[in-house]
Amino acid sequence: MTAPYLAPYLAGLRLAGRRVVVVGGGAVAQRRLPGLLDGGADVLLVAPQVTPTVEGLVTAGRLAWERRPYATGDLDGAWYALALSDDPAVNAAVVAEADGARVFCVRADDAAHGSAVTPAVAVEGPVTIGVLGGGDPRRAAAVRDGAREALQDGRLDTAARRGAPVAGVAVVGGGPGHPDLITVRGRRLLARADVVVADRLAPQSLLAELGPDVEIVDAAKLPRGRSMAQEAINDVLVDRARQGKFVVRLKGGDPFVFGRGSEEVAACLDAGVPVTVVPGVTSAVSVPGLAGIPLTHRGVAHEAVVVSGHLAPGHPSSLVDWAALGRLRGTLVLLMAVEQLPAISEALVDGGRDPDTPVALIENGSLPSERVVVTDLRHVAATVAREDVRPPAIVVVGDVVRHRWAT
Repeated sequence: MTAPYLAPYLAGLRLAGRRVVVVGGGAVAQRRLPGLLDGGADVLLVAPQVTPTVEGLVTAGRLAWERRPYATGDLDGAWYALALSDDPAVNAAVVAEADGARVFCVRADDAAHGSAVTPAVAVEGPVTIGVLGGGDPRRAAAVRDGAREALQDGRLDTAARRGAPVAGVAVVGGGPGHPDLITVRGRRLLARADVVVADRLAPQSLLAELGPDVEIVDAAKLPRGRSMAQEAINDVLVDRARQGKFVVRLKGGDPFVFGRGSEEVAACLDAGVPVTVVPGVTSAVSVPGLAGIPLTHRGVAHEAVVVSGHLAPGHPSSLVDWAALGRLRGTLVLLMAVEQLPAISEALVDGGRDPDTPVALIENGSLPSERVVVTDLRHVAATVAREDVRPPAIVVVGDVVRHRWAT
């Protein structure tokens, strides 16, 4: 006789400052970690290997990683646990330990044998939507999407929300990092995706909203770490679209501001694959504004120049005329420049920029972990070292920094 279905009791966990243990560092962990971290959880990750994006979270100091297999006792002190490894035996052992310690535990590969279930979640302002689909995650995601739209515009139209599957590629700008800053069109196309090819700087918490059947390809590019060659990314986009799938290429910021989006569009067009472009909110403009710094200000700056700082002045491959930039009076916004800031600041001063020009360093712009450090050109190199400023960070050079308002 089949046991009757007992619906899980849906509750919201307040995990701020509380230990959460995640076992497994693969694609499922990559989806779940952003929500835990955004909730302030003290996360311990136990896994022999992790994805590049998860490694980026570790490098940024957002969670602790023990690079080894799971061992009994790892759940000591935990309030919540997630068994997300690709080994059913390991997941079963984690659940068994959790049951013995009376710690609620999600089991990714066999939800029925965990003591907790992860709902399909969406956040719209102060409202969090959580839906359990009775064992059908696609249904839960569809209802969640409909409820979100009902909040956005008063309609509940799930069928239109997801639409019929259409093969092709959408190159989507995800904005500066916070999931609320992706465009409405970008979010709707993401909800219809069969495959998502995501960068490290794309809004990672949006991936947690995808159904388990959606393939996530991690195209993260870690500084001096593992990377997926651009040609390989192009090949994935074309290959999956030719399989009849709808592919979303999710990028940080805007795809065409130092994002190589044009190369990906060209690859799709050359292969005869339909491609849609969804602009994003570039971090070059949005991050300073969110940090209270206007790029232009009446009587202060009549120009704002966005510059890539990934190559040092004088590098044979650099296309930047740093001497000319040093003569400008307006605002300079430097992207990917943290490592080269000592040489860049020297070049700007040598080009004529006042060494007392204020500089703002905005780390993790738009995210809960955002940090703003203000200095000047004369001291920027020492400030970066003393304050341990790390990428991703936007650098604003100019008198507009003096007009920063409280945020």
